[in-house]
Amino acid sequence: MDLGHEQSSMEEYSYVVVGGGIAGVTCAEHLYILHPEAEILVITATPLIKAVTNVLPLTKTLDSFDVEERPAEELKNNCPNVTVAKDTVAHLDADKQVIYTSGGRSFAYKKLCVCTGASPKLIDNSPHVVWIRDTESACQFQSRIQKAKRILIVGNGGIATEMVFEVTGLQILWVIKDKFMTANFIDAGAAEFLRPELDKEKSENTFPLKRRKYTVDKMEAGASVLGGALGPDWHTGLELKGDIHRKVTIETEVEIRKILEPVDVRQPGKTITTLNSEEGEWPVYVELTNGKVYGCDFIVSAIGVTPNTSNFLKGNKFTLGEEGGFLVNEKMETSEKNVYAAGDVCTPGWQPAQHWFQMRLWTQARQMGSYAAKCMWSSLAKEEIYMDFCFELFSHATKFFGYKVILLGLFNGQRLEGKYEILLRYTKGMEYIKCVMVDGRMQGAVLIGETNMEETFENLILNQMDLSVYGEDLLNPDVDIEDYFD
Repeated sequence: MDLGHEQSSMEEYSYVVVGGGIAGVTCAEHLYILHPEAEILVITATPLIKAVTNVLPLTKTLDSFDVEERPAEELKNNCPNVTVAKDTVAHLDADKQVIYTSGGRSFAYKKLCVCTGASPKLIDNSPHVVWIRDTESACQFQSRIQKAKRILIVGNGGIATEMVFEVTGLQILWVIKDKFMTANFIDAGAAEFLRPELDKEKSENTFPLKRRKYTVDKMEAGASVLGGALGPDWHTGLELKGDIHRKVTIETEVEIRKILEPVDVRQPGKTITTLNSEEGEWPVYVELTNGKVYGCDFIVSAIGVTPNTSNFLKGNKFTLGEEGGFLVNEKMETSEKNVYAAGDVCTPGWQPAQHWFQMRLWTQARQMGSYAAKCMWSSLAKEEIYMDFCFELFSHATKFFGYKVILLGLFNGQRLEGKYEILLRYTKGMEYIKCVMVDGRMQGAVLIGETNMEETFENLILNQMDLSVYGEDLLNPDVDIEDYFD
């Protein structure tokens, strides 16, 4: 190798960010704000990046926001000292602080932040299995669903829940390993509150889209490369509709035992579970652990994600967390010097605050990207900073089945080992409010509907005020608790 040529072709930057998803773009934008004279590079595998827009503060720790998909060049237009390289990482030499790309380029850095996100876990590599992660996969899903009459969705998290609501005009089989739907986020009571929405045809969206849309003629340099996670409203602008009446069937406390081809179910002893009297042959069949066999047009895998760390491990000494992400300390630093990580690709290694934990959500990717930028800048500038306040309390805003959903603190009694009480307010079709209480102090809350109580409840969780004296009146609709506690 011509070392002189390698040295002369080396490009140098103060900061390098790998990843064009929410965490990476947020990190780059905040580095620009903090250090506008520094040279910043973003390496992204796809021509589109994710930008957080229409931010609406809800509480001290919680914002609602949209995610716009933009051409990567727009990041440089908005942040003049940011350069965007459309390339993929081939190798990282953490000792030399150099990153090499598949396109033959090499970049030296002072500080590196890895924001490569995570990849969907697949139940099987069958061509009958699809997943939703990036723009390309969403468009493929849209194309397939227009010809489908029945799909089978596996998983019980946010993507699966949104998909069950957004997809219309066909039969949906929802296979979940829990006792009730959306168990990663809500309890059985909230699931019962939302259950009537399952069989309703989703009303047409009559509101104008707030975002600009971009199309990409083709994916260059390897269609196997994943783009950034789509964001909290991935379904906006997609036509997710079949041509028959919508019907949702849920199979609980089961998993997929086997994926079967049509020829397999013709064998003696195989009984197909039918949902109507006019079923013909399906392209694929699924055998569940309860023994039932269902046919469908295709299967959607929504069973979680795995951090994308592989391109950085060879020859380096990274420490990984339990779920396979880069273990980071309270300054978002990995075990390799001057290498940081943020978003789905990392696992917090610090002792978390009493009411905070990681769930690999879009809100946390944004928070971590912002905080990682502060940590990188402070290290170069030798300035002391403190951990962002957002890590004091878990908070997440989303929508399930058209309802506004706010999750705060230990909303499902996480870490409490079942030693807690529940206060509940339930108005059918309007609101569901749950408070998790320990010794009269609020530890978490679930707010479904337009309750406008998120700021008050956030304060009560953070302040740990003894609320015993209020008893069940804490959720009495005739008592305006905001007057007491705001």
